[in-house]
Amino acid sequence: MMAALLISLGTTKVGVMQGEVEKPITAPQALAGTALVNQEPLASSQLAKRTVTGYSSDPSQTDNTPFITASGETVHQGIIAANWLPFGTKVRFPELFGDQIFIVEDRMNEVNRSKVDVWFPSKGAALQFGVHRTTVEIL
Repeated sequence: MMAALLISLGTTKVGVMQGEVEKPITAPQALAGTALVNQEPLASSQLAKRTVTGYSSDPSQTDNTPFITASGETVHQGIIAANWLPFGTKVRFPELFGDQIFIVEDRMNEVNRSKVDVWFPSKGAALQFGVHRTTVEIL
């Protein structure tokens, strides 16, 4: 297994992604035991195919405020980092998380301008999540 660190300059968070793994853990398994963001009925939306990775508040992956996002929020389940969407945008990843709703509250390094980074409570969970190319449903 090969892991890579996405370095984030001038932002609150960085993303951790993992290359190919023999048996990648599914998104719900990585979040087992954690609270989900409010679930809402499916609405008319826009779809985009994006690369989705995971990150955490591990001090080796962040600036000097590892638990505060670029928007000023404290990290919690359901936060994502995405440079291509405004703060507060709600999205879903139906293929990975079903109807769970995530909110853009963080940013990534500009080199990752078209990706999405999902916050996980631990570095291990972020690494287990790995890298996915999936549909992002913008609500």
